[in-house]
Amino acid sequence: MRLSVVIPAYNEGAFLDATLASLAVQRVAGGVEVIVVDNASTDDTAVVAARYGARVLHEPQRGVCAARQRGTLAARGEIVVSTDADTRFPPGWLARVEARFTDGVVAVAGPCRYADPPWWARIFPPLYFAAIDARYRATGRIGYITATNVAFRREDFPGYDTSLTQGGDEVDFLRRLRRRGHVAWDGGNPVLTSSRRMDQGLAYTVLVSYGYHYALNLAVNRVTGRRVLGAAPAIREQDVRVTRRRRRRWRVGLLTAVGALVLVRRQVTERRGTRAVSARALG
Repeated sequence: MRLSVVIPAYNEGAFLDATLASLAVQRVAGGVEVIVVDNASTDDTAVVAARYGARVLHEPQRGVCAARQRGTLAARGEIVVSTDADTRFPPGWLARVEARFTDGVVAVAGPCRYADPPWWARIFPPLYFAAIDARYRATGRIGYITATNVAFRREDFPGYDTSLTQGGDEVDFLRRLRRRGHVAWDGGNPVLTSSRRMDQGLAYTVLVSYGYHYALNLAVNRVTGRRVLGAAPAIREQDVRVTRRRRRRWRVGLLTAVGALVLVRRQVTERRGTRAVSARALG
């Protein structure tokens, strides 16, 4: 077996179908093993995975690092590919990943794009990945990998720090991979992942999702060596729908308030005009 694709999944039945369908059309010499790690799901995640012939493993310990660890240790491929259950792949993605594993390369990483993102996510993530690409071209080093688009040699797998939550499978994992050898970057081989993580808005994404659940979690849990701060709450389709309804209500309320203010101002202006006309007439 040449490649093993490891997909952690917690209640991902709604997205997993499209993910596995786009994997099914990938063609790589030597074969591809698809592993879905059911991370204590309560929906039909395992059923969807089995429908596509994926190898289904069960990891009761909640957390993406534990799920990826379980899948990687069970993988049979020479190269293990890490991705997510809400991600789709262009034709030829896996073949291009595999081709980058030349002598001395222990891992290959690439960027991600977001499906139907908010306006700010159309701007900032591409700029961020462009900066990573520029740094790699200039120095041969990268400062970040996304766990939805990274592959590594199984013999060089350094293990995930399962005491970590968000960031443990990206920032910390990159640090561990570098100790084994060169981590290559392919900026021209992106995957398309869900933008639902950003549907809470720009401020929430920056301050809460990345500031607290990512950066602070990574720092505190890594220093203490245990999970002091818990994982971020899972964002699922029903949560996205609720958020969108709340936003619509907020916008309707704002527009109503603005409309009322405009109406009041117009009435005040008209009354002042009427009074001015009356005063001139009396004068």
